[in-house]
This record gives sequence, C-alpha cells and structure tokens, in this order.
Amino acid sequence: MPKIAADGEYLTVLNLFSTDAAEKQESLLGAMREIVDAAAYPGWISSTVHSGQEKFGTANFIQWRSSEDLEKRYEGEEFKHRTLPLFGEITTSIRLLQNEVVHTLQAPELGGTVEISPTRDDYTVIEVLKVAEEDQAELVDALGPSQEWLAEVPGFRSHTVLRGLRARGLDGSFVVSYSQWADKESYDAFRAQPEAERTAARTKSEARVAALATERDLNTYRVVHTRSAAE
Repeated sequence: MPKIAADGEYLTVLNLFSTDAAEKQESLLGAMREIVDAAAYPGWISSTVHSGQEKFGTANFIQWRSSEDLEKRYEGEEFKHRTLPLFGEITTSIRLLQNEVVHTLQAPELGGTVEISPTRDDYTVIEVLKVAEEDQAELVDALGPSQEWLAEVPGFRSHTVLRGLRARGLDGSFVVSYSQWADKESYDAFRAQPEAERTAARTKSEARVAALATERDLNTYRVVHTRSAAE
C-alpha cells in the first residue's frame, strides 16, 4: 500500500485526465489499469488509480525514484506513440504534474501515516491551484502549516500539500492539495458550512489561499486500483 510522506524520498507525479462521458471514464480506467499492471519501468515505485466522482475524469498518483527516470519513460516509444495517442482520443484534457510532497497532516487515528489504497474507503479530493511563481512558497504555507485546524473537522482524515515542480499540459507555477475524508457527506458538510459558523483560523487561512491562487480546479475521487514495484 503506497504511503505519502514529506521526506523527499520520491518524486510524486499526478496524472490528471478529464473527459466528458461515463463510458469514456471507464475506458480511461481500463487503460490505466492495464498500464499499471504491466509497469516495470526503471525507477518506477508505485501507481494508484483514482476514479472521478464529482466530474468525469481520472487521476493517477505515481511515485518515481527521480525525475530522470520519469523523463526516460516520457521519451520512450511506447509512451509517445501508444499511451499519449490513446488517452488523447478519450480525454478533454491531460495534465502530467511533477511534484514534491512538502506537508502532510493526519487525523489522530491515522497514527501519523497517510496511505492510499482501494482497500480503504477514503473520499479523496484533489485540487490544483495555479499561482504566480513568486507566491508559490507562500501558497504552500497557506495550504499547509496554516491549516492545522483541519484536524478538528468531523470526517477529516488527511491533507497533503504538493509543490509543483514542472508539468505537461499546465503552464506556470502551481500547488496541489490532496485530501482524504471519511465519506462524501462529511466533505460536503465541510464545504457547505456557512461562513458565519466557520472558525477564525479557517476563515483566515482560506482568505489567504483565495488571495494567492490565480486559478483553482477541483475534483473528488475514489481509489480503485494500486500496484507497486515491490509486488
């Protein structure tokens, strides 16, 4: 079961695919499962496939040993002439995001560990926030250390902040928020809480994020498949 930690051990890649129909999402998931189950690339550590819930699409949370190993995969004939053309036929957007995990927060019952697996029942939220390059570090702080209050929210399980390093399909600087919740109901209640009922800490940190982010895109997911090189 892959684990997320801000220890600098792995390069974390989030491949985000959008599409416009349920059958195309199923085709994406099938193709991704096939690729993950056959993966044997030098430097590849793990891949975890997510199925879009709020909007059609998929996400693949991938751990690599290094950016050099990943670039060799991108330069390969299979990726350029089979994988990308296949996904291009059934997607409306493709974003391949390279990141480093810079902050994690867990609910006390997780014991300090963030795990991702279809054997868990997490309701997962992935948000991509674009930001001016000079403001990226401040946005990381606003999303990370400034959101310790999340641990007290009912249904919250974990929150991970990833600093964007480079990307294909997305221009400019960015930060990614990856969060796990007990269920859709808990997350929806959190989103819908009236501003007058929110804590001062939440109001302050969310205002700071809103002031720094230039664009925001969010979708919710369920983990449906995972595999690691160790298997």
